[in-house]
Amino acid sequence: MSDADTLPKLLRRNARGFPHEVALREKEFGIWRSITWADYEARTRAFALGLGKLGLGAGDVIGLIGDNRPDWIMGEIAAHAIGAQSLGVYRDALEDEVAYLLAFAGAKAVIAEDEEQVDKLLGISDRVPSLRHIIYCDPRGMRKHEDPRLLPVAELAARGEAVHLDRPDAWEAMVAATRADTIAILCTTSGTTARPKLAMLTSGAMVRHCAAYLQADPKGPQDEYVSVLPLPWIMEQIYCIGWGLLARMKVNFVEEPETMMADFREIGPTFVLFAPRVWEAIAAEVRAKVMDASPFKRHMYELGTRLGLEALDRHQRSFAADQLLFRALRDRLGFTNLTSAATGGAALGPDTFRFFQAMGVPLRQIYGQTETLGAYTVHRPGEVNQDTVGVAFTAEIETRIDRPDQNGLGEIVTRHPNMFSGYLGMAENPDLRDGWLHTGDAGYFDQVGHLVVIDRIKDIATTSRGDRFSPQYIENKLKFSPYVAEAVVLGDGRPHLAAMICIRFPIVSKWAERNRIAFTTYTDLASRPEVTALLQAEVAKVNATLPEPQRIQDFLLLYKELDADDDELTRTRKVRRGVINDKYGTIIEAMYRGDAAIPVDTTIAFQDGTRQRIRTTLKVVSMRPAPAMAAE
Repeated sequence: MSDADTLPKLLRRNARGFPHEVALREKEFGIWRSITWADYEARTRAFALGLGKLGLGAGDVIGLIGDNRPDWIMGEIAAHAIGAQSLGVYRDALEDEVAYLLAFAGAKAVIAEDEEQVDKLLGISDRVPSLRHIIYCDPRGMRKHEDPRLLPVAELAARGEAVHLDRPDAWEAMVAATRADTIAILCTTSGTTARPKLAMLTSGAMVRHCAAYLQADPKGPQDEYVSVLPLPWIMEQIYCIGWGLLARMKVNFVEEPETMMADFREIGPTFVLFAPRVWEAIAAEVRAKVMDASPFKRHMYELGTRLGLEALDRHQRSFAADQLLFRALRDRLGFTNLTSAATGGAALGPDTFRFFQAMGVPLRQIYGQTETLGAYTVHRPGEVNQDTVGVAFTAEIETRIDRPDQNGLGEIVTRHPNMFSGYLGMAENPDLRDGWLHTGDAGYFDQVGHLVVIDRIKDIATTSRGDRFSPQYIENKLKFSPYVAEAVVLGDGRPHLAAMICIRFPIVSKWAERNRIAFTTYTDLASRPEVTALLQAEVAKVNATLPEPQRIQDFLLLYKELDADDDELTRTRKVRRGVINDKYGTIIEAMYRGDAAIPVDTTIAFQDGTRQRIRTTLKVVSMRPAPAMAAE
């Protein structure tokens, strides 16, 4: 990599050495369109020269917002080629979030996918005075706008091509001038406690860390990857751009988020990374479809699952379970060709992990932070353990436990040569001390040296009776149920544990229709006594697997789903516990006061600006045994 230590240099090397090899694919109008390395470089070159023609250059910030598309990654590499910094913004971010990030970074241009994103940018013009250019990719619906900052991406590329014809050596000189130690990427942190920070990442650190990762999980031109996770997230940057350029792994882009699983199956990728919520949703969808199957098929599913899990406990694979169930199920989900799979970004419930392991999905846990350029631990082949996140990629990556207690539990602290260069706008980083990043996560090393991550230190809770518990661990066990979308476990400083649960509306509504239960809205369905009884049985199943002090004593079904737009979740779907405690404080106090029914009269706002008043009564369900049973 001595001659290719930046992303633009890697692209140039691949285009020179493998011009006709497929690099990317995108599905448009139902047809997969292939993009070779030569095509990849040519369009990126046009973008870079066009951005330079607009007066953009070294030190400037260029934002990108929209769905995962080839133009996104080409625009990002083009920004690096001119010495600028790229800033990815989540496509579903609201105007306030977009305005904050772009203004804080001082973005001068944004590459936006379509009219929806352009409308956001035009709506925040007064809050982002630095914004001079809005480059849009999809021209549909744009005729009504006359803002002078608007520029179609086709026009940007045409300007770049004109520069290339006039100065054929301009691109080569531009790429040669890129330096590995220059800040190239501004990557948002998860922002579980406040607004996200912007981690500054160099191009060289990105390339070197991807190479270290590939030592632990090798990939090559024969591998296929489907890009479905948000590109602003550090791990999608690693796979879609870093691995794509370094290992020449083919990267595929689905047509629409709604067609993701169908497109995924058509490609049949060899590697996949899903966030825990996606693995949970897939497992829940499988179980939901089984509910609609014939009694014989349901029996075969239950038998196959039981045989598979029993074999997994013996560190084996069940041939009978594979023939009965799992081979067809892998094919239906598009998992047939997988040689490796990963989950990261948050903890995945052990029940969900075991389900996919039994299915034959080579699933492994990864662990890391944006500041460490994403993951730096992974399970080695043959050493997969659902309770751990494995070991470091290479010997250069150091991890220790700071201030461990008598059981070895303490804060996870790490350092390696390819970490971030600090936060934008912050002279000092309180989490970085003597080169060690203090992650804020609690964990320990098991007997074989694998890292075990428990929860955020600030989230590990203790009841008023002195019993410690991890809310996240119990929440993940609850979310293995096909009927539970989100759960928030309470109990810190309280006499016992309680939970607020959000039903998984598509599946619970299907269950209600099959059982002839009438309902109108999410709120109405969650208030039905039959649904309450259904969820009560699910909570009882989880309680049976937990020690008595960690069992849920009371729960209620929330009247709405938790939403990132309401700041209740981060964009990577992590619970913001501080926001939850503030927003639902009255409900929480009523639960612990012993109220059996809690009246709610509130208003919720939708993304389109409309508001709806909700008046309902939340029933608090007690999971305590009846007095007679307790006495017995």
